[in-house]
Amino acid sequence: VQLQAFGGGLVQPGGSLRLSCVVSGFTFDEYAIAWFRQGPGKTREAISWIFTADSSTYYADSVKGRFTITRDNAKNTVYLQMNNLEPEDTAVYYCAGSYGTNVRYFGLEEAFYTYWGQGTQVTVSS
Repeated sequence: VQLQAFGGGLVQPGGSLRLSCVVSGFTFDEYAIAWFRQGPGKTREAISWIFTADSSTYYADSVKGRFTITRDNAKNTVYLQMNNLEPEDTAVYYCAGSYGTNVRYFGLEEAFYTYWGQGTQVTVSS
């Protein structure tokens, strides 16, 4: 099982980036795929998840209205579209996955996720 995160980079405030999480090695159905981030000097936090069975989603208040999580089952890929980026969004972003029927109860907890991708750095700076 492998998750690979791509798409980070340097962007100016107000700009956009799209992160991709490519999943391989398990059936994409009924899985929760989440994005976590860890900013400088901060603990890692869950910012969004999607449940592949019904496309239900969650967003942390800090990103709601600016970030959108979507899935492409044919490509086994989950995307995080990030718009109107702020310096506070600077962090290493990680995708994580797990069998997901309990995601509504435990989806914000790192321990819920069995599989993790490598991080991708997002830097928002002028």
